[in-house]
Amino acid sequence: MREGWVEDKLSNCIKLKSGNNLTAKNMISGEIPVYGGNGISGYHNDFNLNGENIIIGRVGAWCGNVRYVNERIWLTDNAFKISEYKYDFDYKFLTYMLNRINLRNYARQSAQPVISNSSIKDVVLKFPKSLLEQKQIVKTLNLAFGQIDQAKANLEQNLANAKALFASKLNEVFSQRGEGWEEKTLKDIVKFIDYRGKTPKKTDSGIRLITAKNVKMGILNRNPEEFIAEDDYDDWMTRGIPRKGDVLFTTEAPLAMVALLDTDDKIALAQRIITLCPNREILSGEYLHYCLQSKRLQDDILSKGTGATVTGIKSKLLKEILVMFPNKNIQKNIVNQLDLLKQEIKTLQTHYQQNLNNLEELKKSILEKAFKGELV
Repeated sequence: MREGWVEDKLSNCIKLKSGNNLTAKNMISGEIPVYGGNGISGYHNDFNLNGENIIIGRVGAWCGNVRYVNERIWLTDNAFKISEYKYDFDYKFLTYMLNRINLRNYARQSAQPVISNSSIKDVVLKFPKSLLEQKQIVKTLNLAFGQIDQAKANLEQNLANAKALFASKLNEVFSQRGEGWEEKTLKDIVKFIDYRGKTPKKTDSGIRLITAKNVKMGILNRNPEEFIAEDDYDDWMTRGIPRKGDVLFTTEAPLAMVALLDTDDKIALAQRIITLCPNREILSGEYLHYCLQSKRLQDDILSKGTGATVTGIKSKLLKEILVMFPNKNIQKNIVNQLDLLKQEIKTLQTHYQQNLNNLEELKKSILEKAFKGELV
């Protein structure tokens, strides 16, 4: 440890105190942010903390998160404030140091993770006693993290641009109508299979169950993995068995997610999913699943959605959606172009995501050096 640095238990360095209870029922709409265990939970018309403070989430999934605030806030009893400093601390330095420790690691793991004074009192803090050195570390970290955050923002914008490029290409393809294209309602070119009633009881193994949670836009996610018993399969799937190349469509929560069924394995489909089985003599499932992702069809489908709390669409309305399509050869060319673009964008996204991960690792490395006294 560097000369002039202190090593002491957290309870010998700072004292923590909970905020005041404020239920959602008693919250009066205003401009004062209300901080709970996971950050801002609403806005109130009164405050119980003002000026520069450090607050720590006490209860919830993000308990242990440490924030520097410099404004009027209401702090609930789901969070701590630092009520007493037993050493001289630069507030921003202390915020960095406590976040590096990750106090959530000391939470009591129950239905609701909780940290307490007793669970973190023996956490060891190592820091320079000199306020000047603390401020220098903050200055260096701010500069480094500012540059990293800008790099992350650039990468995230690149990710957004890649996704927008694919959406733009979809809209370009499906907003044009070439010679020989036809326009028909879904009911004229697609067989509908929907599943009604109570979904069979889920089991630890058996036949894979696909639910609306697995169907994302253009993607059939493996997770979450759920199953039903093989004995229940035949009774549940009496309306029809999906085939590879059929299109899965979510009817609500969320509405109009579309994915291509890419397996011949036996699967079961839960409620809120309709299987669209195209007439393969005139329409490929690959083409249909891209077409249904286009802005024109998405807007058309969503405009027919109903429901006060959860927006859904009835089969009879979905069947009236108009789809434009060319001959099978042109469909194949369109699908090949979109598949190629999708793969290129996926490669870009993987590259960008790896760079984002590398920047997060760089942040951790810089923090480690800072609090070993190696970054002054």
